[in-house]
Amino acid sequence: MQRTISLDSFRTLQVMTGPLQLTFVTSAVDAKTLPNSPAEVAVVGRSNVGKSSLINALANHKQLARVSKTPGRTQLINLFSMPNGSTLVDLPGYGYAAVPGRVKQGWQKMIEGYLLDREELVNVFVLVDGEIGPTKLDVQMLTWLRASEIPHTVVATKHDKVKSAKRATRKKDLAAGCMLEPGDIVWVSASKGVGIEQLRSLVYSHLTL
Repeated sequence: MQRTISLDSFRTLQVMTGPLQLTFVTSAVDAKTLPNSPAEVAVVGRSNVGKSSLINALANHKQLARVSKTPGRTQLINLFSMPNGSTLVDLPGYGYAAVPGRVKQGWQKMIEGYLLDREELVNVFVLVDGEIGPTKLDVQMLTWLRASEIPHTVVATKHDKVKSAKRATRKKDLAAGCMLEPGDIVWVSASKGVGIEQLRSLVYSHLTL
């Protein structure tokens, strides 16, 4: 696994402008069947946290990743490619998806296998619902990533759902719940465009090292 960029280091980098040029490549049930990549980032989060909407916002393409109001629609490892061959992966959501227990166990095995074995992986973007804060499953994921020494960045979604008067407190509380400082969290709103350019630049920086 390659070294990644910290948020502090990223703030000194030039910010890119414009959408990420992402193209859907393939879906897989096993990381071992994925094509090779010079560098790869992954997006993970609980079901219905907004992963697909965020990927579409990063690319400014509403139909790139399938969006559904029904939790658990992303059931495979979905791979998107940049022009330089680097890739972004959308992983199945964890949590309360209305599927049989054996299917959830299969998803967990799929996610863990990918995160542990994918040599191309340089960073994991962990999406946390900014409106409700980190759940027990989110904390478990973050704890597991730290124990596994997998580089990751927390992205708080649904910035627009948090009332402006409560945002300062929410940002502090969410960071504490993730065992981080407020400045370590990237806040975004896929629907309003808040933080999207910053996140595009961060993803781009990881994929063009």
